[in-house]
Amino acid sequence: MAPTSGWWHDEHMRAPTGEQYELTCATPNGVLRATITQVAAGVRTLTLEGSDLTEPFDEDATPPSGDGITLVPWPNRVRDGRWDLRAEDGTESVQQLALTEPAKGNAIHGLLRYAPFSLVGREDHSVTQTATVYPQLGYPFLLDVVVRHELTDAGLEVTTTVANAGSGTAPVAVGAHPYLRVGEVPTDSLVLRIAADTHLTSDARGNVTGAHPVDGTDYDLRAGRVVAELDIDDGWADAHVVDGVVEHSLTAPDGRSVVLWGDENMRFVQGFTHRSFATLTPGGVAVAIEPMTAPADALNSGDGLRRLSPGDRWSVRWGIRPAGPWMPEDLAER
Repeated sequence: MAPTSGWWHDEHMRAPTGEQYELTCATPNGVLRATITQVAAGVRTLTLEGSDLTEPFDEDATPPSGDGITLVPWPNRVRDGRWDLRAEDGTESVQQLALTEPAKGNAIHGLLRYAPFSLVGREDHSVTQTATVYPQLGYPFLLDVVVRHELTDAGLEVTTTVANAGSGTAPVAVGAHPYLRVGEVPTDSLVLRIAADTHLTSDARGNVTGAHPVDGTDYDLRAGRVVAELDIDDGWADAHVVDGVVEHSLTAPDGRSVVLWGDENMRFVQGFTHRSFATLTPGGVAVAIEPMTAPADALNSGDGLRRLSPGDRWSVRWGIRPAGPWMPEDLAER
């Protein structure tokens, strides 16, 4: 007879992404709400006055195509899951990560994609969670990771702090994987702006093969291009840093925008127009703007890597904010 009680039994179904932390904040533009997940410290929903600023997914689903997740200790891909580790004594060893993108033979999006975080602090407008990256196949380092999501008058702000709790110098990079929306405006009519001067060329497996200035190329998105014209899963470098902040955006024909911003650490970005997204989206395209401190295959190239000595701590900030005519009276007039 099947057991009906005990620690293994729960009469309520649990979400595949663990605990769901509902945040709310009254802003000059209206009420901002977010749902933050325990697994991957991800953003499941983000709305302003009920209008989606990110691609939502259902509570009973896993994040489609990495929707909203935290990327640590590397974003994007590691070619073949292999990289060379040079120790402080000069010795080298080949590290082999699990191939979490088997179709392309890569390790992708770090080691916390399916990890549950533990609650550290909770308020109506914020939640702070922590997780540990333990030494494992292909990454022999011990990291403590804290992720704080906070709603403010300006929008969503995310702070990721990585601390080296081990005995060796650890190579680290940080990223996030949000897909943006402008309410119910069809995504193919939105204008994607990526404020970066260098396009990173890649092979069919998504790994960086070179770099070139965007001037005069189809990859110059500094002034923006309509999403319907784009088919990208590409990286950019040399993001514009203005007053310590980089900004990329999606803008609707009515002037409303959703801005993805990052601090000066976020000098790399991945743009992705996803036409086979697992959930329905107006316009048939999901648009990811992924802030990154390092590009694809950084464990091999070293580009953008932060090397944390034992006891070192590093914090990175990014966020999402509405811009343009989002005020309630403007919304009512449309």
